[in-house]
Amino acid sequence: MGSVRVTGFSPASNGFQFANSFPHSALKAFQLGSVATLDVGDAANGLCGGMSFTTADLHLAGLRPPPDTSPPAPDSNAYRYIVDRQIASFDEGRVPLRFYSLMEPGRPVRESWLAGLLGMVGLDRHSRTWVMVHVEWPRIRKDLDEGRLSMLGLVRVVDTDPGKLGHNHQVVAYGYDLVGSALRILIYDPNWPRDETVTISLDLGDERGTATPVWSKPDAALHCFFRAPYAPADPTVFR
Repeated sequence: MGSVRVTGFSPASNGFQFANSFPHSALKAFQLGSVATLDVGDAANGLCGGMSFTTADLHLAGLRPPPDTSPPAPDSNAYRYIVDRQIASFDEGRVPLRFYSLMEPGRPVRESWLAGLLGMVGLDRHSRTWVMVHVEWPRIRKDLDEGRLSMLGLVRVVDTDPGKLGHNHQVVAYGYDLVGSALRILIYDPNWPRDETVTISLDLGDERGTATPVWSKPDAALHCFFRAPYAPADPTVFR
C-alpha cells in the first residue's frame, strides 16, 4: 500500500522537451582500417534508451534538460552524448537478449509447477505475469522506495523475429501508487514529452495468473515489463 515519488522529478520539468524522433544517422561509425567505414544502428529507429539514461544522468547531477523542443543536431555534443547513452542502455547486449527472451511466443500463459523445476536447471519457462509480479516489480519498487529512478524495458511485441526487437521501448519510472494489489507505475516516456499522464497499471494479486499490463498510451500494445540496469554518467556536455 502507498504512494511513492522520486523527489524533485517530473516529466514536464526533468524530461526532454522534444520527442524521440531523430533523422536517419548511424549510431556509431567504425573505421575498418583503410578498407571501409562500418555504420551501426540508425537514430531514426529511436533513441529511447539514450534519452532515458540521459534524463536520469541530468536528474542525479541536479541539472535540467535544455529547453529545446527539437532534437539536437547529429553533429552536436548533446546528440553524441545521447547516442553513447543509448549504446550503454543495451548493457553490452544483455538488455536486447532480455527483450528477446520475454518476446518468446512459447512462454506459458499461466505459471505452472513445471517452471520452477526447469528454473533449477537454468531453463526459464516462467509466464510473463510471473516474471513481472515475482521478479521485476520488486526490483523496480526497491529503486523507487530508495529514491532512485528506475529504467524499464517495455516488451511491445511477441515474436521470434529478432528484427522486431526495435518495436520494444525503454522508459523511466519515477513513482508508483499501490492500493491493495492494484499497481500504477508513473512513467517518463521519451515518446511523449512533457506528458505527466503516462502510466503502466498491473494487478499483482496472482503471480500464477494471467495479468496483462495496461499502458495508458494508445501507440502500442504492452505485453511485459522488466527493470533494466542503469549506471550513471556525468552529463558534462549539458553543464
